[in-house]
Amino acid sequence: MGWVSLVIELMKEEHIEVEGCVQTVLPGTMFRVELDNKHLVLATICGKMRKRWVRLTVGDRVKMEMSPYDLSKGRITWRLR
Repeated sequence: MGWVSLVIELMKEEHIEVEGCVQTVLPGTMFRVELDNKHLVLATICGKMRKRWVRLTVGDRVKMEMSPYDLSKGRITWRLR
């Protein structure tokens, strides 16, 4: 079981980093983000941004992490200038 759990742990750490622009602010700290390739993604902010009270508005450039398994959702990890 040790080897299998190690492989699963390594697979969990893989994510896709993309950049986009906030299009819509939704209730519950959710955002509709348009990626550079014109895809729309539903995103939420990560815990550190929530803890530091980082505010996001329409038009902000953001860096996101996405799971390779579900490309319609993401986690905003950074607000770019």
